[in-house]
Amino acid sequence: MRSIKWLSVLLVVLLALGVGIGAGAQDEEISGDLEIFSWWTGGGEEAGLNALIERFAELYPNVTVTNSAVAGGSGVNARAVLVTRMLGGDPPDTFQVHAGEELNALWVDAGLMQPLNELFEANGWLDTYPQGLLDLISDAEGNLYSVPVNIHRSNVLWYVPANLEEWGVAVPADWDEFVNVTCPALQDQGVTPISVAENWTQAHLWESIALAVLGVEAYNGLWTGATDWTSPEATAVWETFDAVLACSNDDRNSLAWQDASLMVAEGTAAFNIMGDWAAGYFLVDLALEPNEGFAWAASPATDGAFMMLSDTFGLPMAAPNQTATLAWLDFLGSAEAQDIFNPLKGSLPANTDADITNPELYNAYFQDAFAAWTNDAIVGSQAHGAVAPQAFTNGFATIIATFASDRDAASAAANSATLALQTGLGM
Repeated sequence: MRSIKWLSVLLVVLLALGVGIGAGAQDEEISGDLEIFSWWTGGGEEAGLNALIERFAELYPNVTVTNSAVAGGSGVNARAVLVTRMLGGDPPDTFQVHAGEELNALWVDAGLMQPLNELFEANGWLDTYPQGLLDLISDAEGNLYSVPVNIHRSNVLWYVPANLEEWGVAVPADWDEFVNVTCPALQDQGVTPISVAENWTQAHLWESIALAVLGVEAYNGLWTGATDWTSPEATAVWETFDAVLACSNDDRNSLAWQDASLMVAEGTAAFNIMGDWAAGYFLVDLALEPNEGFAWAASPATDGAFMMLSDTFGLPMAAPNQTATLAWLDFLGSAEAQDIFNPLKGSLPANTDADITNPELYNAYFQDAFAAWTNDAIVGSQAHGAVAPQAFTNGFATIIATFASDRDAASAAANSATLALQTGLGM
């Protein structure tokens, strides 16, 4: 069990949140039901969540955890279920949400989340979490609303070294090389140059292309209003996206992200752009060795930039078991929990007290990603909620789907500009 010192801290936090506590509560064990809502149902992410729940059950044996994970990559289906529940007055005790606008524009601005400042202060997390990440989970008054469990990199190109050698191609330096040199060389051999899956993975690919075409400053400008969505440079993103999609598999809309990753591992496709949860899939599900069974590079022409996202969990206003939820959040933010979870998930720990330099926990991929995280320019992921409100993300999914059919770059750029205006992006 957690120490009496921690229980004392918990009482302070509960009192700050206005949660009623009876006399002698400090001596009572934390108990009851705890519903954890997420979209972690496959790959290393499911294994990581299960490992967290197993350890939490050891710490709090009188808490019964319900794992209410909803299948669907990047939380597309889970968010729809969550909106219905939250607005219907039936929130889970805690739920997965991306740091940034997905958290703030949807849940914090609606007044549906409780601040967690006391929890952060009691654990010293204001010193052990990067300030840039703290900013993504805070409001203008400095209130903190969720506990980050990881850092993911979005702009990663995955491949199998031996396959590239067999096919006589190299990792492309930029998208021009990929489209004009790499793609035809692979197609001539009957190999799919790049595997792509369902709609959200196409938006994920788009943002890596946008970063490459625009560069860090202009990419950031899309979300602040400094970059015109209809400029020649922004329209060129769609033109490049069109050329890349022409090098991909025709059945992409019927595939999950794991299917697209598997195409690379099995040698039917050469490359895939996916976040580093793919590392968890390669390591845990497929039991592949880094730099042998799979390898990685920054997506073409984005070397020196780290496109980030972070999975977090918060405390809804009407959470049924707030005491158990706070115990879960306290555990989730600890170095212990992050060292349990992230090697399985394929992500970096958000808490800098975690044992990231331990090669027995964090293999070659993680060491490389950590070096990039600490040295590269950091930009936020649109596809995963860091830089744009959910209303924009939802509308942008429709623009991506329309573009995949009509391939009209000028129309996609104009529709994106209209959507940005309608959803208040950059204002």
